[in-house]
Amino acid sequence: MTYAIASVSWGKDSLAMLHGLIDRGCPLDEVVFFDTGVEFPAIYAERDRTLPLLEQHGIRYTELQPKEPFFYTMFVHPTKSKETGEIYKYGYGWCGGKARWGTSDKTSLIDRLGRQRGGTVQYVGIAADERNRLAKKRHDLISYPLADWGMTEAGCLALCYERGHTWEQDGVRLYDILDRVSCWCCKNKNHRELKAIHDHLPDYWHRLKGLESRLGLMKRKPLDEIAGLS
Repeated sequence: MTYAIASVSWGKDSLAMLHGLIDRGCPLDEVVFFDTGVEFPAIYAERDRTLPLLEQHGIRYTELQPKEPFFYTMFVHPTKSKETGEIYKYGYGWCGGKARWGTSDKTSLIDRLGRQRGGTVQYVGIAADERNRLAKKRHDLISYPLADWGMTEAGCLALCYERGHTWEQDGVRLYDILDRVSCWCCKNKNHRELKAIHDHLPDYWHRLKGLESRLGLMKRKPLDEIAGLS
């Protein structure tokens, strides 16, 4: 018998997928969350808001953590040369762009859990209008319910708001200022999002500035220039 796992980050798309699976009575045995350790607290708040729903429906809940702490990988992890075997640098640097080491860690651990469970279908929350992401299917056991239901990103957010999810952080709803509520230090954040972090989330702005002082530029321009400070 097929064992069904839903990969849920507690962002709008995967959370809308979770509600849809439960509403439709789809097979769902387990929800898995990969906790990077650098999520916004609002993510954990939405998790805690939803866990009673899983318990009510008898759905198992599992949290996975990175093989190494996030900032150890970012600053310290030794990288060896394939030719000589000698260490040539420490730390992977910013996570995002071509160096999505956090995502690689997440997918490998969730896939491994799926193999351990045996005969597993893995539900992934990618919306119907994210065609580029839908085309990058890792293996045949992955299923995209949102695409099957024709749910767009906007539709997912609307459904989540209807169900009482807010992602409120420091007095602002994160989806009012960010396209994606991913890790607060994700290099994939665009200039508009970074400017919004400067304007609305000063604590996280200073964290990003601190990382930039150690790692070098997050984007092609310095953060202060992106925020209009220079």
